[in-house]
Order: sequence, then structure tokens, then C-alpha cells
Amino acid sequence: MNKNKNKYETLINKDTLDPRLWNDDLEPAEESKRTWSALHIMSLWIGMVISVPAYLLASGLMQQGMNAAQAILTVLLGNVIVLLPMILIGHAGAKYGIPFPVLLRSSFGTIGARLPGILRSLVACGWFGIQTWVGGFAIYQILNGVMGNALTGAAIPFLGIDVAQLFCFLSFWAMQLYFIYKGMESIKWLETFAAPLLIFIRVVLFYWAYSNTNGLDNLFSQPSMFDEGGERAGEFWSVFWPSLTAMVGFWATLTLNIPDFTRFSRSQRDQMIGQAVGLPIPMALLALVSVSATSATVIVFGEQIWDPVDIAGRLGGVTAIFGLVLLIIATITTNLAANVVAPANGFANLSPNKISFRMGGFITAGLGIAIMPWKLMESAGSYLFVWLVGYSSLLGPIAGILIADYFFVRKRQLNVQMLYTKGGEYEYCNGWNLVALLALALGVAPNIPGFLNAGGFIEAAPAFWIGLYNYARFVGALVAGTTYYLVTKLVFRKSSS
Repeated sequence: MNKNKNKYETLINKDTLDPRLWNDDLEPAEESKRTWSALHIMSLWIGMVISVPAYLLASGLMQQGMNAAQAILTVLLGNVIVLLPMILIGHAGAKYGIPFPVLLRSSFGTIGARLPGILRSLVACGWFGIQTWVGGFAIYQILNGVMGNALTGAAIPFLGIDVAQLFCFLSFWAMQLYFIYKGMESIKWLETFAAPLLIFIRVVLFYWAYSNTNGLDNLFSQPSMFDEGGERAGEFWSVFWPSLTAMVGFWATLTLNIPDFTRFSRSQRDQMIGQAVGLPIPMALLALVSVSATSATVIVFGEQIWDPVDIAGRLGGVTAIFGLVLLIIATITTNLAANVVAPANGFANLSPNKISFRMGGFITAGLGIAIMPWKLMESAGSYLFVWLVGYSSLLGPIAGILIADYFFVRKRQLNVQMLYTKGGEYEYCNGWNLVALLALALGVAPNIPGFLNAGGFIEAAPAFWIGLYNYARFVGALVAGTTYYLVTKLVFRKSSS
């Protein structure tokens, strides 16, 4: 064997692979492609972290009543919690070089893997649309401010946005198609190039807040609405738990498809260090910038503004244009890495011999328009508790099943050849693992009443189920993972005997 081969690389016989399960984008990463160091992975995370939706987490918590310290600590705790499954699921990518849709075949079956893959892809399409709306609205808001609101017009029926907003949205959408066309290497290059600029954004915004609030003297002394005598006195924990779930849920999508990136890492050490350094600390620092700027807006503009795009638009002039360029860079880097790679691979997995990574990316971009993302961003409450908590209740069970299968059932041992072969050990029942489907259904079920109530689909639900929804991701992952492990062990013992 070639001594230069990565010790984790698995050699497979391509002549025996099923074309319905294989294409060049889904194959295990070869040694020549495993070039991502800890720095590259850290830069990837910085590129994804510094974005408007991530900024809105802490400022949104302040809008819900938290003070600065409570908001920052909630964001930090949520990202420390989500780091563990991120590293665990990323292990399979670094060891075997396989992407997320292929890893799913181990637990859900060669055909069944398409179901969770598509669920993850559809959520990513929603996120792609949200990020594209954020980028397009940044263009609209800032140009409109510079031009004295000349772009403002009547809303288009059914859409609810005006012509200029729609044009800016579609323009930003078109910018991203270039990188989708060029593929993964262009995304890696962009993330590494943009990381220093994105750090600079954070420094500039913090300086602006610092210089307008007397050194932030009053930032951490501002009371919480939950304090005695406050507007929401005694309600802290009822807001904290769903908020923590939302913080964890923010990266629920990346928790699943992190193998799409770690498959290119040089080693397990690189993926672990890159993620440990690149995720929790930058998120906490961004939260600090967010609450600082939000507090500064009260002094500068006389009202609390939780959206950085709105802040940049009100500043006007050269500052606004410069801010626009940086916001565009920040949004594109996040959107490409977090919301294109996974669905592109997921759609390719539906028919590998017909759909490439590039075509899957174009499908993602098209669906991102269709969901009308501006409707998901109408308020902090709908953003945090309906969108973030809602989809985390769907994706949490999938994470629980992946971890249970890879670490506890298979003890980190996969037969990569069989992941691409029909009729092998991952075929299960005509390509479907019924145990995984059962576990997924049981993991999602407890959170349905709470989601329907939070989304306004039903007027009321029993208090127990509404309370359970506050812990949606944790409940779903625990129920699904435990069910999968116990039933798999039971089925295995029966089949052995």
C-alpha cells in the first residue's frame, strides 16, 4: 500500500459500485483532496458565524427581555452544547472521507437515507432563502438610505414586498450562483480569504458601539425585563429554555452535514481543533458585538434596533456603502458553506447518476426563492421560536440516530464499499431500515403539539406538550437515539439466535 496514503483512507473497488448510489461528488474524498487544516476549518466557521442571522440571535434575545449578560451566556452555552454532536458526527467524515448523505445509509439504508437527507436539504433551502433575503435586503436598505428612500414603493400583491426589494433579492441570489457553479474548492478559497475581513467587521461594529456608549459603561448594568419590577418579572426560565434550544437549533443543520466538510480534513485532530476554536468563542464574541450595538442604538437613534442592516442604512453615506460590501461578503460566505453544500449533496443522493453537486446547488437556489423567506423574518419571536426551534425538533432526532448508530451500534466501524452497493449489509428491507424510521417518528412526535401551537396552527395545546417543545431538539435526539439503539440491539439478538 502507498505509504503516503492517509491512515483513515478506505480503498474501494469502483467496478462493483452501483451507479444509483455513486457519483464523483459523493465518493470518499481521496488523499489528494484531504488538505483542510485546523486553520481552514476554523476559517470556515468564522465565515459562517459572522452573519446577520447569527448576529440576530443575541439581539433577538434582548428584544425578548434578556439583559446583555444573559443574552451572551445563552448564546455561548448553546454553542458549547452543539459542539459535542458536531465533533462526534464529523468523526465519520474525517475517518472515511464520506459525505453526509452516504453516512446516512449506515443507519437508514441505501434508499431510506434519502428521506432524512431531503429533510435536511429542505431546511437548508429555507436557510438559503433567509440568508439571500438578508443579503438582498441589505442592498435595498442601504441604497435606499443613501438615495433618500427613493426606492420605496407599493408592495406587490401576494408577495408583500415592493419591486425594488424583489430586484435586490434576486440580484443577491444571482451573485451566489457563480460559486455554486465553481464547486467546493471555490467555497474553501472564499471562506479562507474572507475570514480576516469578517473579523474586521466585528471590530468596527464593536468600536462604533464603544465610542457611542461611553465605553459601554452602562451595557452590563442595564436591567433585564425579568427582574423584579420588570415588564416580564418571573418569566426568565420560560424564555431561557426555548431560547437555549433555539441557540442549539441554529446549527442543527450543520450538526448533521458536518461530514461534508470534515471529509476533507487532514486528520481528526484538525477537524476537532478547527471546530472547537472556530465555533463557540466566535459566536460568543459576535453576541457581545450584537448586544453592544443594540444598546448603542438606544443612545444614537433613540430606539432599540436589533437588525445590523437597519443600523448600517441609518448611518448613511460612505459608511453605509462600506458596511454594505462587508455585509454582502459575510452573508455569501455563510450561505454557501452552511446552506448550499448539504442540500446539493442531498439532492444528488436522490439520483447520483443524474444529479451532480452543481445541479443540486441550483435546485437549492430555486427552492430558496419559492419559500418567500421574508415572511420567516417578520419578528424575533417567529425567527427564534417557530423557525429555529421548529426545525431543530425535526433534525434533532436524525442527529440522535446517527450518533447511536455510528458510536454505539457500529463502534465507528463502517464498510465503505457496502455504502455504495445494492444488496449489501446496509440494504436492510429493500433499502429501508424500518428501525431508523420508527426512531425518527417517535423522536419527532412529542414536539408536534408544541410546534403547532407556537406556529399559530392551533389555538391551544396541553401545557405538558407546550412545555416539552421548549426542549425540542434535546427531547427528539434522546428519544430517537435511545429507541434506535435499543430496538437495533433487540432485532440483532433475535436475528443472531
